[in-house]
Amino acid sequence: MSRKRVVVTGLGTTSPLGGDVQSTWEAMLAGRSGVRRLTQDWAEDMPVKIAGTAAVDPTDVLDRVRARRLDRTAQLAVVAAQEAWADAGFAEVEDIDTVIDRDRLGVAVASGIGGVTTLLANYDALRDKGPRRVSPLAVPMLMPNAPAAQISLLYGARGAANTPVSACASGNEGISLALDQIRLGRADIVLAGGTEAAIHPLPIAAFANMMALSKNPGDPTTVSRPWDTARDGFVLGEGAGVLVLEELEHAKGRGAKIYAELLGAGITADAHDIAQPDPQGRGGTRAIRRALEEAEISAEDVAHINAHATSTPQGDIAEGLMIHATLGAHATDVVVTSTKSMTGHLLGGAGALESIATVLALHHRVSPPTINLDNQDPQVELDIATKPRDLPLGQIAALNNSFGFGGANVAVAFGSWS
Repeated sequence: MSRKRVVVTGLGTTSPLGGDVQSTWEAMLAGRSGVRRLTQDWAEDMPVKIAGTAAVDPTDVLDRVRARRLDRTAQLAVVAAQEAWADAGFAEVEDIDTVIDRDRLGVAVASGIGGVTTLLANYDALRDKGPRRVSPLAVPMLMPNAPAAQISLLYGARGAANTPVSACASGNEGISLALDQIRLGRADIVLAGGTEAAIHPLPIAAFANMMALSKNPGDPTTVSRPWDTARDGFVLGEGAGVLVLEELEHAKGRGAKIYAELLGAGITADAHDIAQPDPQGRGGTRAIRRALEEAEISAEDVAHINAHATSTPQGDIAEGLMIHATLGAHATDVVVTSTKSMTGHLLGGAGALESIATVLALHHRVSPPTINLDNQDPQVELDIATKPRDLPLGQIAALNNSFGFGGANVAVAFGSWS
């Protein structure tokens, strides 16, 4: 594989904190939570009645006819992609084919679950009203690759439209795949990231019954508490994040602004348990180590980590072990945060949103905080930012970790750009 350099030239998101990058980033720095009480009638009977719902409904942004043809996962992804595309400067180009080769424009947008709301709504229609009431668009809407396909159609991206599915590591796997596509010479530009919209009774009941969700009945904004001794599970969230990743010389050739450089990625599997992480974090350790090796950086180059840290008792401890195993004595010098404390867990969209936060932390030289950390677990020996924390000047690197059911581990490494 070549050592082509890959840079980030556009960012887009819609999240529990805001309908775009600016509002989301401002809310992160302010330490605001996007977790809310669910107001739907069905929520009354649920064991968990809170979630990180999208701050801006995608149907308020998209054309009404178009929105009706998309599952919510694709709606959120298209909203994020449109912002990223415009942020990269492409929306202002009158004749885009003079700037890009659409045969070398790719998409790698992941989802952990896919169009679950469309699937279940059409099953309800089949059960209650018969087969003729099942939508002819059900399959194109519910298939996991629908978000990537819709973005490909929107921009005529003919390079490839890929959809990694690796549970909560999916978003970062999309970013890793995009990096590979560019370094292998298959694409000049890839819209990469992840999306999820699974706030529905069935996923909530399923996650709750397997003891993964927090059942804390208190103030919703205080329930997601990574690394805190009172943590008891994650909070389900929804949203999407898309990054425009571009080969460096291509970006320079069109005068693009550059946020950061994508240096490397590491992907491994635990082969330990379908749901529980390896308690020693061995698979995640190998993923982080591979990301550092591919990025050709040392532990001392890492100044910041946006951790997976979902607020589960076992997972948060395992990740702390991973960071110490890979960074050694430098582990306690790194500013660590978990933005899931504010957004909840976006499942397949988590890695993408958190990679955007990582890129912005490098770009603005400030780490967003971890909120709700009142009593740090003594088993987690990390320097966790509970307020916005300045990052060093000069050339620095940052990591974003993602781990998922099935033992999926993905770590991506970004470098600052000046």
